[in-house]
Amino acid sequence: MKRNIGSSKQVFGVHGYINMEEKNMVVELLSVGTELLLGNIVNTNTQFLSEKCALAGLSVYYQVTVGDNWDRLFEAFQTALSRADIVIATGGLGPTEDDITKEVCAEVMGYPLVEDAHTRVRLEDFFKNNIYKEIPENNWKQAAIPQGCTVLDNENGMAPGLILEKNGKAAILLPGPPNELIPMFTNQVLPYLATLVAKQKTIICSQMVKICGYGESQVAEKVQDLIDAQTNPTIAPYAKTGEVHLRVTAKAASEEEAKKLMKPVVKELKNRFGIAVYTTKEEETLEMAVVRLLKKYELTVSTAESCTGGMLAARLVNVPGVSDVFREGFITYSNKAKRKFLDVSKSTLKKYGAVSEQVAKEMATGGVFATDSDICVAITGIAGPDGGTEEKPVGLVYIGCYLKDNVSVEEYHFKGNRAKIREQSVMKALDLLRRSIIENYK
Repeated sequence: MKRNIGSSKQVFGVHGYINMEEKNMVVELLSVGTELLLGNIVNTNTQFLSEKCALAGLSVYYQVTVGDNWDRLFEAFQTALSRADIVIATGGLGPTEDDITKEVCAEVMGYPLVEDAHTRVRLEDFFKNNIYKEIPENNWKQAAIPQGCTVLDNENGMAPGLILEKNGKAAILLPGPPNELIPMFTNQVLPYLATLVAKQKTIICSQMVKICGYGESQVAEKVQDLIDAQTNPTIAPYAKTGEVHLRVTAKAASEEEAKKLMKPVVKELKNRFGIAVYTTKEEETLEMAVVRLLKKYELTVSTAESCTGGMLAARLVNVPGVSDVFREGFITYSNKAKRKFLDVSKSTLKKYGAVSEQVAKEMATGGVFATDSDICVAITGIAGPDGGTEEKPVGLVYIGCYLKDNVSVEEYHFKGNRAKIREQSVMKALDLLRRSIIENYK
């Protein structure tokens, strides 16, 4: 077993050995699992890995999904290793008979399996602190590794990750559950990939500019001249729910030179979109940006939700350390709950209805006084598919934000199904909170 990460400069391509330094490194993503082919689960791992590889300066040309079948998986590994420098396979590292990713990859690359004492000890420790104290015999299968490979410890599960290297090629095997894969990739695989990228003569660097308050077509129109004019760096837009990301990518002989090329482009994007740019940090989400602002200005926040049913509070609670700023969250789905917990007046509900600017305003105000927080964000709307009228159609949402004895309320008419309307509502609520803080604490 290797603990030191290294790589050869020569790789075996379709036409024989080539110098890795003469081309951008190519990654192929291999998703393993019959459940993926049947549609039983959504493959979010590929989206995550594709984005991270691109940001790391690697090219992804193929994404392949294959079931738990030895022959087909063997062929998939052979093909991937013939046309890519690095193969990242996800799934199939568990203890059951149909978990065959490690075994197939080891056979393809010609490595025997041997027991890893380090992994065996970790498995024993895992079960010591588990509700299931007895270790099933099939779990010891996870302690067998391809001889000489690098083991990636799994801090969130049992199956270790593995890196196999041969003839300048690398196969990286990762567990399928996202809560195991994401931290393992971020903390252990990305540094390994960085050592490989550093060996190239051409370095590729990327930076994200994340924007709220504009649609994809609006953003594209505002930056089309830059997209047309720029060859290095380049600008590529990516649409997300309620936001748009612009990826600025530069090629240069060094990371420092690439960053110099990107700097004026990022500055120009900030100038064009102003307050709509909520971060230029790759890992920072909108809720993270909001919590950062709350901490910066030593503000506390509460939430009052109707149609979103706690989704806004959940997004905030996603952020580590939010307990410093988040006071309380109310889910006041019924009119009775709005009156009881947020002191929304009976007359306001009767005159204007639960989905109204007036109720959103009183919800936000009531949330502040009920929790003694500095800010409260309130959401009330019609998520559908039923409940809409000609006057108040499905998708009508009011979002209110109380800050400094002032309540701002925004009206939206969202399109889409129930899930999309609720998700868009949360995004707009987070952005209203963010903008309210910036505008009041410039």
